[in-house]
Amino acid sequence: MNSNLVKGDTVVVIAGKDKGQTGKITASDSKKRRVTVEGVNIVAKHRKPRSQKDKGGIKREEAGIDVSNVQLICPSCNKATRIAHTFDEQGNKHRVCKKCGALIDAKRVKVAKADKKEAKAVNSDADKSKVEKTNASKKPVKDLRKSSETTAAKKAARRTSPAANKVVG
Repeated sequence: MNSNLVKGDTVVVIAGKDKGQTGKITASDSKKRRVTVEGVNIVAKHRKPRSQKDKGGIKREEAGIDVSNVQLICPSCNKATRIAHTFDEQGNKHRVCKKCGALIDAKRVKVAKADKKEAKAVNSDADKSKVEKTNASKKPVKDLRKSSETTAAKKAARRTSPAANKVVG
C-alpha cells in the first residue's frame, strides 16, 4: 500500500514516545509501511567488536516509525495535513494539501499512463530495430533434422530386404 510519504518530506510525529517532534524523512519502506525520520525514535544498539581494530559498544541510531504515526507538514501553510491527489491537464498526478489546497510536490511529477505507453512504444520500436540488425549479422543455421522422406525410404527398404524375410529358428 502506498504511504504517500517520500524521502525528503518534513513530517511531525503524532503518536508514540516522540510525539510532537518534527524532522525530515531519511528512508522509506513502502512494503513494511515504515519511515525513518532524522532525530526521532533514537534507539541504542549493542555492537560486539568483530576484530581487534573494530570497537564495539552502544551505538545510537534512528529506527523506523509506522507511517500512521507521522503526518506531513505542508510547505506552504506549515500545518500537519493529510494528502489529497489531483491530476493536471497532461494527466500527471500531484500531491495536494487538504487544508490549504497547495501543491506539495511541484518539483516531483509522475508521468501519466498515456505518456508511459507512448514511451514504451518508442522504446519497443528501437528494440525491434536492434534485433533486426543483430539477426541480419548472424549466419543462417543449417537444419540438422533428418527429412521425413529419407527415414520413410529407409523403413520401406528394410521391409522389402531379403534379410528381413528370413525366418530365425
